[in-house]
Amino acid sequence: MKKLKSLLSLFFTMVKIGLFTFGGGYAMIPFFENEFVNKKNIINKDEFMDIVTIAESTPGPISINFSTFIGYKTAGFWGALLSTIGVCLPSFLLIYIISLFFANFLAISWISAAFKGIQVCVVFLILSAGIKMFKQLSKTPLNIILFSITFGCMITFSILSIKFSSIYYIVIVLVCCLLIQLINCLKHKKQKNNENKKEDK
Repeated sequence: MKKLKSLLSLFFTMVKIGLFTFGGGYAMIPFFENEFVNKKNIINKDEFMDIVTIAESTPGPISINFSTFIGYKTAGFWGALLSTIGVCLPSFLLIYIISLFFANFLAISWISAAFKGIQVCVVFLILSAGIKMFKQLSKTPLNIILFSITFGCMITFSILSIKFSSIYYIVIVLVCCLLIQLINCLKHKKQKNNENKKEDK
């Protein structure tokens, strides 16, 4: 009974996030954080940042990846399944209903005005999520350098209208981090070998 209650609570939380969040996965990040870090304390801020990174790096929409991970962490397979269905269900139903009356739907002036207002809110939500994530980011020299380069490239490419997929940013930063980690491992191994040689002497 307790497990069923937990599953239903998780499901309806995901339905609420899916129903009242416009703008896709990035706009959902503050809502996920508020529900599962601040209110329910299921995960801490460090885990939240890790989940966001994994959800963004793996194939598929970030909101679905995030909800699946949270559901699995909370209640295993059934938690993952219900969380994924919960976050997708409102969007699916709304889009299905709108698609039936799409032409007539957009012809209504107050609906058109509402969508314009939503666009502004979406920009704010995504910007807010980005600022919060930056504040929680570990301020190591490597992180600051990579962030500055990536942010600078994004602004420059946007101004110059240069097409550069976000996938390339992820791959480039991933390769840089792997190379730096490899160099650190080699340095550590070399230091350990030197210490062992000194002990042998």
